[in-house]
Amino acid sequence: MTAPLSDFLIQETWDQFTQQEHDLWRFLYERQLTIFPRCVAKENQEGLEKLNICKDRIPKFSEVNERLLATTGWQIVAVNGLVPDDAFFQLLAEKKFPSTCFLRSPDKIDYLQEPDIFHDMFGHVPLLVHPTFANYMEAFAHIALKCLERGELKRAARIYWFTIEFGLIRTREGLRTYGSGIVSSYKETIYCVEDAKPLRIPFNLERVMRTNYRIDDIQENYFVIDSYEDLFNATLQDQTALINRVSTMEDIQPGTLLEGEINLPQNKRS
Repeated sequence: MTAPLSDFLIQETWDQFTQQEHDLWRFLYERQLTIFPRCVAKENQEGLEKLNICKDRIPKFSEVNERLLATTGWQIVAVNGLVPDDAFFQLLAEKKFPSTCFLRSPDKIDYLQEPDIFHDMFGHVPLLVHPTFANYMEAFAHIALKCLERGELKRAARIYWFTIEFGLIRTREGLRTYGSGIVSSYKETIYCVEDAKPLRIPFNLERVMRTNYRIDDIQENYFVIDSYEDLFNATLQDQTALINRVSTMEDIQPGTLLEGEINLPQNKRS
């Protein structure tokens, strides 16, 4: 560990938000809700409601934690920005989700590189009320720590990227996104399930761990799960054997469909 976990935590700074920032939160929230029914997994909406993360103002961590702790044992902790990988994974392993305390500026409504409180609280936190997904987050953290120990950080980063940040799920109503990086982005929420361009590949953990991703543009491929149970169950295999296998395999570039893989079609707009 680079430093004690407490070194990366700060006090919540909710009182410092301005009315303009609360108004921007409301705009971002309402804009996303217009596309939720056709693009976003119902569990995200249910999480917002169960945790009472409302559109009227930026949420207080302390208030959300009362409900979250009582439901799955997770809690939100405030951080000043990005934390080192080992500290981040250790926090997740302890069922603590680190959230920043700043909101994007009006000139960066659609894209910013560093996660803000809208990305964290609107995108990530609602799914932590879902027991199976919450278990997956904790299980992922232990895989990530083992990857870090083995010098295979990129494998953990890819799992996080293609599931927690940019994952899709198949439902009876069609493809939906559950990944927070998409759910907090108006443009990519629509693109990932309705545009014909990207590949949508059935989820396989080894495949995910071999696949590079882009941080400078919308994704060229997504991985699609059938259920949160399948996602969690994929983490129950022997982690050391998994990392050993994948570490000997070649990386796969974004936008590549391997022989025998299926490219799932986009949703059709009604």
